[in-house]
Amino acid sequence: MKPDDLSRLRIERSPSAPRLKRRWGRLALIGVAVVAAGAFALTRFAGPVQVETVTVSTVYPSQNFTLLNATGYVVPQRKASLSSKATGRLEWLGVLEGSRVKEGEVIARLESRDVQAALEQAEAQVNVARANQQQGAAELRDAEANYRRSSELLAKKFISGAQHDTDRARLDKARAAIASQKAAVASAEASRRSAEVGVEQTLIRAPFDAIVLTKNANVGDNITPFSSAAEAKGAVVTVADMETLEVEADVAESSIARISVNQPCEVQLDALPDTRLAAVVSRVVPTVDRSKATVLVKVRFVERDPRVLPDMSAKVAFLSREAKETEKKPVTAVQPGAIVERDGRKLVFALKDERARAVEVTTGGRIGDLVEIRGVKAGERLVLAPGAKVQDGTAVAPLKK
Repeated sequence: MKPDDLSRLRIERSPSAPRLKRRWGRLALIGVAVVAAGAFALTRFAGPVQVETVTVSTVYPSQNFTLLNATGYVVPQRKASLSSKATGRLEWLGVLEGSRVKEGEVIARLESRDVQAALEQAEAQVNVARANQQQGAAELRDAEANYRRSSELLAKKFISGAQHDTDRARLDKARAAIASQKAAVASAEASRRSAEVGVEQTLIRAPFDAIVLTKNANVGDNITPFSSAAEAKGAVVTVADMETLEVEADVAESSIARISVNQPCEVQLDALPDTRLAAVVSRVVPTVDRSKATVLVKVRFVERDPRVLPDMSAKVAFLSREAKETEKKPVTAVQPGAIVERDGRKLVFALKDERARAVEVTTGGRIGDLVEIRGVKAGERLVLAPGAKVQDGTAVAPLKK
């Protein structure tokens, strides 16, 4: 090789540097992607976060001024078990459970052919006595006319004194007869009224406007006033005046000083958990149940609901003041620990499909140990005290209690 040719031999280094930089750049991007993928996989496929949960509940603002609570039952103030005073077989029953009856309405009837016959006989005796009285009245009028004529004839000496005495005796007898006949009419009428009472006793009438609660007998049953006979029934039906429903609540004697007549109350029935009815204390029974150390307090409904029935169990909240109109409506509330503030927003994390979903909410005043909340519904489950690990979409698992 010639010397000139050697001068052309050299190592080319500059083109390799850019390739090396590009290789390191690709490695860095791959590393970032791997880290991001790992973080995503960690958050996506890691085990769920164990959390405590609470349920959004419905509460009433009146809980803030409730003095005490008591339990009891709905009872009608006017209730009656209806039977007949007479004994006999039930011939007709015109009501069923739930039937409405008016005061004085006939709702059942016993067989009454025997007492009806006695009534007809008494009416006939009244007619006979009245006919006899009419006959006696006619005889009295004739005796009075005859006596007047006899007196005139005696004055003219046309008849003897003996004849005049006979005419006077006849008049006195006619008067005595008419008095006896009037007494006979009165006696016959009394017998008729007694027979009418006997017939009336076979009829069972409603003592007041009411609703039939139970039907205790059927047509054909033997009815006795005291149900002392074998296979006999006492009460035919039981009725109650639904306008007199009230709650009988047992209040501990240690708390009875906080109760007063006409004190405002709210009644919540187990059968109607979403309804609170206004009421007032009607009276406090002045007797203590020594076995339970309680005093019976009777609470009268101010607001009535046709769904309220006797013997329903009830809870009574005795209030320090009457609830305002705005305080009678329920609100949703939750424990304060379920509410967090992030980025200037108040949030709760609702459990949906085993994940925590952030929900923005607004809050109101405190109601007891809870806080009024708007933006979620009653019954929803929320994460209690959500930490930094709980984010929107985080997989969560409620702790078992």
